[in-house]
Amino acid sequence: MATDYDAPRKTDDSSDSESIEALKERVPDKMSGVVDDDSDNPGSFELAGQDLSDVDLDVVVLPPQVDEFTCVECFLVKHRSQLDHESKLGPVCAECTAL
Repeated sequence: MATDYDAPRKTDDSSDSESIEALKERVPDKMSGVVDDDSDNPGSFELAGQDLSDVDLDVVVLPPQVDEFTCVECFLVKHRSQLDHESKLGPVCAECTAL
């Protein structure tokens, strides 16, 4: 169904009669310097641009499994059930073949 975005919106409540001041009271001032310390930015989340050179990351790298292959087109590790064919360069997944 097509939607005409240029048509005026019709609402059932009488919010059209609200004053600008009443609307400003409901919307928080984005220019204020108050930082809302919500769960949007937990303490473990690092912001971009911070120096993380002293942080040690523990990453467990598993060796290739028997039922896995790495596609030579997209370089993703896939399950053998997603193998489409073997090219002269190596295995190619079904998703890359479909493209």
